[in-house]
Amino acid sequence: MNWHAMTEEDVLQRVESNENVGLSNREASARLAEFGTNELSEQKPRSPFSVFVSQFNDFMIFILLAATLISGLLGEYIDAITILIIVFINGCLGFFQERKAERSLLALKKLSAPEMTVLREGSWVKIPSRDVVVGDVVKCSTGDRIGADVRFIETSRLAVEESALTGESVPVQKAQVALEEEDINQADKTNMGFMGTLVTSGQGKAVVVATGMNTEMGKIAHLMSSESNQITPLQKRLEELGKVLIAGALVLTALVVLFGIYQGHELYTMVLAGVSLAVAAIPEGLPAIVTIALALGVQRMIKRNAIVRRLPAVETLGCATVVCSDKTGTLTKNEMTVTQLWSVDGTIDMQKGDGSLAFTNDDSSQRFPKTLRRLLYFGTLCTEADITKPEQSAIDKLHAHDISGDPTEVAMVVASAKAGFDKRDIVKDVEIEKVFPFDSKRKMMSMVVKDKQTQKRYVVAKGAPDVLTKHARAIETEKGQEKLTSSAVKQVEEAVEEMAQAALRTIAVGYRELRENEKFVHESEAEQQLTLVGIEGMIDPPRPEVKQAITNSLQAGVRTVMITGDHRVTAEAIAKQIGLLPDGGRVMDGRELDEMSVRDLKDIISDVYVFARVSPEHKLKIVKALQQNGEVVAMTGDGVNDAPAIKASNIGVAMGITGTDVAKEASSLILRDDHFATIQAAIKEGRNIYDNIRKFIRYMLASNVGEILVMLFAMMLGMPLPLVAIQILWINLVTDGLPAMALGMDKPESDVMKRKPRDTEESIFARGLGWKVISRGFMIGVVTLIAFWWMLEVEGTGLQEAQTVAFATLVMAQLIHVFDCRSEYSVFHRNPFGNLYLIGAVLSSVVLLLLVIYVPAFQPIFHTVSLTFNSWLFILAMAALPTVALAGGATIRRKR
Repeated sequence: MNWHAMTEEDVLQRVESNENVGLSNREASARLAEFGTNELSEQKPRSPFSVFVSQFNDFMIFILLAATLISGLLGEYIDAITILIIVFINGCLGFFQERKAERSLLALKKLSAPEMTVLREGSWVKIPSRDVVVGDVVKCSTGDRIGADVRFIETSRLAVEESALTGESVPVQKAQVALEEEDINQADKTNMGFMGTLVTSGQGKAVVVATGMNTEMGKIAHLMSSESNQITPLQKRLEELGKVLIAGALVLTALVVLFGIYQGHELYTMVLAGVSLAVAAIPEGLPAIVTIALALGVQRMIKRNAIVRRLPAVETLGCATVVCSDKTGTLTKNEMTVTQLWSVDGTIDMQKGDGSLAFTNDDSSQRFPKTLRRLLYFGTLCTEADITKPEQSAIDKLHAHDISGDPTEVAMVVASAKAGFDKRDIVKDVEIEKVFPFDSKRKMMSMVVKDKQTQKRYVVAKGAPDVLTKHARAIETEKGQEKLTSSAVKQVEEAVEEMAQAALRTIAVGYRELRENEKFVHESEAEQQLTLVGIEGMIDPPRPEVKQAITNSLQAGVRTVMITGDHRVTAEAIAKQIGLLPDGGRVMDGRELDEMSVRDLKDIISDVYVFARVSPEHKLKIVKALQQNGEVVAMTGDGVNDAPAIKASNIGVAMGITGTDVAKEASSLILRDDHFATIQAAIKEGRNIYDNIRKFIRYMLASNVGEILVMLFAMMLGMPLPLVAIQILWINLVTDGLPAMALGMDKPESDVMKRKPRDTEESIFARGLGWKVISRGFMIGVVTLIAFWWMLEVEGTGLQEAQTVAFATLVMAQLIHVFDCRSEYSVFHRNPFGNLYLIGAVLSSVVLLLLVIYVPAFQPIFHTVSLTFNSWLFILAMAALPTVALAGGATIRRKR
């Protein structure tokens, strides 16, 4: 369809839509059901059945099943059936874990899906791009990613970057007029917008003409295919580690089998025991468990308003050393607030120490000089901000969110409301005859109003103090109007300078009473001979939680750097308020950055805490200089031009509320609330996720080492088998699965944000983890073997009872050891009841252990016998020995 050659009216008629109303919700739903969602075709997700079958697609499982078949052929039916049941249960656990991870990642993808603004039933609403249908009227502005093929019907300085489609990086200027030529290429269709392209400037209104695979992008969908599942650096290291561990486990298992055969054990028994030991010992599930741990951590981050778009970011978060943060909206509220009023009769500070306004309408009239009341009255009158909140009696409770309009005007209306001046009442008493909008060249705004009661007419104006002063001839005082002398002008300048030192933006307000028939054609005629009433000083105040968040980050070894387009004085004042700028810390502006290379900046950047009046190019230079100093950089941003710096940083952070689509797409992390404190919370969660991964690696490997060594030592010493194959498989199922997963849900340790950031090249076995795995595994294997020998040789029990004691000792030693794994220090460092999931997992494992020991039906299957109370005292004492002895020694050494 040659949409570009049609007029706007013809296009709307063809898609059966209305420019002013859009589609009805019912019609949009019908079209969505008929034509499908606005998405490019992706690889179909695996069916639950294929996910389940894949759990058994493992070399060691195949060997175990072959051994099971041999068991059946030799008449060992109970062993064969039990092994099959255990393999099946293990497959079910893997299936549910993998499905949970997939659902977590799917939910994440939905949360970060792009949106479009569409006209539905006469109202503009934001909806996910996937729900857009042909005929939807949409609007787009700077920074938006166009989510479907559209025909523009209104444009204003609109330019679109179409490199994703055409390869041409220069933005294309767009217009709404129909094109005469019908057969032209995509790059020349200047009245069309295409899925996946980016609005770089201006704004426009358009009607959707194609969605999903019917778009131009859909026709070349291979260029826009969805991202493949990413493997994190940690997962890569674990895969390499897994190969080494598999080789080691197979060698040790082979030694167990050979020693067993040499000692006279049956070939079949040793082969089955060896295969079972290999299945239990090889941590083939480590990468999968890491994925699940990352996915669970991602879900926790979502609850804390941080959406992780790329899993590697979770790992990198724990390594962050510098956070480069925008000021407006991230460190501050992005809500201009009037904090000071000035007139020749006095100054009122409108803000308490806690940031709340220092007066209400109950006492304002008594405390306010007449000039300041007139300042608030005329200041509110000379605004176009509208109060959207329904009528209410408590006008002093009015909030900026209840008012629409320019942030400066909103602040003036809120300040007046706190003093009892309700704009809704003010505008009822006047008739607005003419408005001269604000202009950046003349730096003023004015309007002509008529008082309905007195019939007097006024010009009311507001603007930059230096400009308005030049247009004034008088100044308001308590006694009335007085001539604006040079000394009065000096007073004004001193007041403005004092406010500027406090980083306040200043707005002056003036007025003039008009003659009865005085008319104006141009604003220059109206904005003369004014009477200056006073000045309002305002600022975007810091978020209340930011100061503590910066302090906490500093304790964690993470430095915060402010990067803003604001003036140097404003940025420096805010930085001092929130504790970001230390004594001796440097402030640098864009002009200084222009004169420096990245190499020059690298040498001094560790002393710079504030960058003011910066451009997007400066941000990229700052990121590169920090990275060349070995810093791991998190960079925040919201605009299109922030994307290069966000992408170049180690952790790109986009604003979820104010951020543009392109900033979000370039980012690794999206803040749903735009709060700086959320970054700190994300860093804390990132560190905890990495710690939890180390915990269950430590637990699983130490347990596996213990299982291998108890068998190896027994064979080397010529002892009977301390464990049979079915018991080894049962230990793998009961003690490795649930407790290991529960460790992944552990809360952070108390000092997690008091440690230095982790080195990106740090080995998974760093900080003593390798020694802990070997020492705990060795001790678990030794105490299990001692328990087996004691029952067999000292107590003189039968082989089956001794094996049952060894079986129980090994299980309990691992379950006690899991609590030691919760801390980098020792089992005594944390409350054992701090992770209820782990308590539940351990209790479940204990109950299952008791079932196979005491239920008569299970005893012949698992080769167990019932144990006495004294046997359990012995088992628990031996099982606790590795954890208590080694953890206790570590605690003593740490205290020393």
